[in-house]
Amino acid sequence: MFSIESRKISLIKGVTWRLVGTLDTVFISWFFTGDITKAFKIGGIELITKIVLYYLHERAWNLTKKGKKEIITDSGKKIAEDKHSRSVLKGISWRVIGTFDTMVIAFFVTGNYSRALEIGITEVFTKMFLFYLHERIWLKITRVK
Repeated sequence: MFSIESRKISLIKGVTWRLVGTLDTVFISWFFTGDITKAFKIGGIELITKIVLYYLHERAWNLTKKGKKEIITDSGKKIAEDKHSRSVLKGISWRVIGTFDTMVIAFFVTGNYSRALEIGITEVFTKMFLFYLHERIWLKITRVK
């Protein structure tokens, strides 16, 4: 039987990811705007919108077994564990949602389409890498022995 990740774990993962993601967004926004106030505004708004979006993303992914492998724990219980490919696919799907959210917020804060695009495109690369690491760390934390 495949285990389904708890809502509590999804929420905690969402919060930890958002902390990492917000710091990355603030740094990128500051780099492109040169304005720390705007950078923190973008990051602050994102902190709220993306926690909600990430939680919904996690719950949607938990509805599918795609990219899971069945393993048997030391106690003989059958569980499903994410393969690397699932972590990559989750990262891509989240990045599409997250980048759109960032660009919209950056545009409203800066009023500048090109700055919003620069921030969004840059974070595609930084966040894909950071998200993959976050997923793999959580896999180790939540692995059933």
